[in-house]
Order: sequence, then C-alpha cells, then structure tokens
Amino acid sequence: MINISMLPDKEGYFGEYGGQILPDELKAEFQNITKKFLELKDDKSFQDELNYLLKHYAGRPSPVYYAKNLSKKYGAEIYFKREDLNHTGAHKINHSLGEGLLAKRMGKTKLIAETGAGQHGVAIATVAALLGLECDIYMGEVDIKKEKPNTDRIKVLGANLISVASGNGTLKDAVDEAFKAYINEYETALYAIGSAVGPHPFPMIIEYFQSIVGKEAREQIVELTGDLPDYVVACVGGGSNAIGIFNGFLQDENIKIYGVEPLGKGNKTGDNAASMTYGTDGIIHGFKCKLLQDEKGNPAEVYSIASGLDYPGVGPKHCYLNSIGRVKYETISDEEAVNAFYELSRLEGIIPALESSHAVAYAIKLAKECKSNEKILVNLSGRGDKDIEFVMNKYPKN
Repeated sequence: MINISMLPDKEGYFGEYGGQILPDELKAEFQNITKKFLELKDDKSFQDELNYLLKHYAGRPSPVYYAKNLSKKYGAEIYFKREDLNHTGAHKINHSLGEGLLAKRMGKTKLIAETGAGQHGVAIATVAALLGLECDIYMGEVDIKKEKPNTDRIKVLGANLISVASGNGTLKDAVDEAFKAYINEYETALYAIGSAVGPHPFPMIIEYFQSIVGKEAREQIVELTGDLPDYVVACVGGGSNAIGIFNGFLQDENIKIYGVEPLGKGNKTGDNAASMTYGTDGIIHGFKCKLLQDEKGNPAEVYSIASGLDYPGVGPKHCYLNSIGRVKYETISDEEAVNAFYELSRLEGIIPALESSHAVAYAIKLAKECKSNEKILVNLSGRGDKDIEFVMNKYPKN
C-alpha cells in the first residue's frame, strides 16, 4: 500500500523529498508553526470558522462542469473542476484563508507572501483585508508588467506590492526576497507561502487546505456521472492546485493521474520550467526536491508563458508521487497552452488562466487517445482575466 497521507514524517519528508533546511534563527519558529497547525486542524472552532468562510466568502463548493462541446470535438468526456469560480478567481483562496486564520491564531499582525501570476498575491491581499492584517507581497518586475490586472487588484486591496528586480525578476526571485524579509519579521509576521513548496511544515499546510478540492470533486463527479473518472489532470508549477485535486483520487490505483508541467519553448535549459521532467535532486528554499540546476548546481534559469509555473523546483509530495509511479508528469509547450486557452474560450465560453491552459491542453491530447465513454477530470485552477491582454498582444487569433 502506497503512502498517500498528506502528513510527512517527523522530519518533514515525503519519502526522500522535503525536509526543513533553515537558518538556526528560524528553526524554533517553524516548530511553533508546525505545532500550532497540527493543533488547529483538529480544533472545532478553527474548522468552523474556516468552513464558514470557504462557503459564504469564497463560494465553495465550486462546481464540476461537463464540457459538452469540447468533449464532442475531441472524443472523450471532459469535466472541469471550476476553481476559476472561487472568489479572487483561483484555487489560491483556499490555502490563503487557512494561512490567514493560522496567522491570527498565532497572534501575528502581518502576512508576507510571494506571487508569480498574481493570483496568490490577490488571494493573500484579500484575506489580509478581511482579517485586518498588514500585508507585503513580493513580485518579480517581469510578472508585474505581465500581470497588470492582478497587480492593480493587490494595490486596491491595500497590500504593499514590492517589485523584485534581482535575478530574472520572476517567481523564484520573488520567493528569495520574501524569505529574506520574513527572517527579519518572523516574530510578528507569517510567511504565507503560495504553493506546496518550501520547508516543512508548509508543503503539508498547503496540501491540507487544498485537499478540499479533491474531496469535493470526488463526490461531485460521482453524483454527476454515477462513477469516478478514468483520468485526473492538473497543471504543476509548485503544485498546490494539483496536490489538492489529486488527494481525492490517489487511493484509487485504477485512476490514472497526470501532472502537467510547462515545456515553454523547448527542452533546453532556460527554455522551460519542467522540474520533474528535466530536474535532478537538489535543494531550494529550504527543502529537497526535483530541481532544474545549472552546471554549478545552482537553480537554473527557467521560463514559462504562465507566470505561476516558472519555478525551478516542485513540491516534495509531487516528487514522492513521481518516485513511486503513482502520478505521471507530462509537459505542454507555450504554443499548445495558448491553443487550449482559445479552444476552451471559444468552445465553452470559459477563459482559463494560462497556468490552467496547460492542463486543458493535455486533456485535449489525452481525449484524442481515449474511448468516447472515458472520463477526464481537469482542475481548472484559475480564470484567465489576468492573461487576456498579454495573450491578445502576443498571440492574436482571429
């Protein structure tokens, strides 16, 4: 029996991946975070408050939708878990509410976060406004220019948006700067990390709060179709949306599960962010994972059309699931993702985020090989409002 628990071992490892590789001054604080989280996940008052906000504020449960037109064209039954319909437009609100409530219960007055595509930044800024917390959001200058609708939302919500010009000015660099800031403010702030990555206990925390996606989806698709799906598909950068929906189906070994990474422009170093496909074991941001590295063993330059996917590492639980063969990790190029962006928009009237478009593209590719009665469940992790201007300017389609 494979270990599918969202809880790592006592050292924070899923198999050989994960851990807690930290400066000495942070170790005691991370022990406090771990202890408090483990207490709160079994605390009724905490759960009641979280569940109330998920339902009445975030709008859960998000529906599962049968994409009839897409299915008819490509040959299999394609279903979408509509995380794009959540308040703030993506799955990020799920763990952001959890992290915000955790911060309040720990007596923190501030949230520090990084963001790539801006969806996590918007969600954390939203939660900070709701809970009366200060908020600093670190974002690469390249992503700030690319994702203007989300940067404007972050500012309107009252958060302090901090531009990061170091490195490539993208997600990895934003994480670097956010961690540096957190080291100086950990007594009063919580680092509200935006994916299932980082030092223990953060991968565990994010997975726990995102597991509601898989729990809902499992019940909903059975209610809708009378059976479980044959395939489950989600895009993977750090891996929060994917680990969320995968949780509902990992125990069913007959269900094939696919994580979809960004191939970007190709397989050369610097042209993609496919950490699982081309990475080797390494350490980044306080944990061990599959990591894209240069010849010196440093995190390599990465690229994806989707700002939320251009991270050189990947969550430790994904690395573990890959190592035991439970989840298969595939790639989709920029071109394929953009084509899927338009295809879903024009066949179903749903504009997906470029991140989610990678999963849509793989589902289309998979559907062509499936029987007509086979079911593919895709996690539509976010909506594409933020990407419209960029796509229309760079990839116009009549």
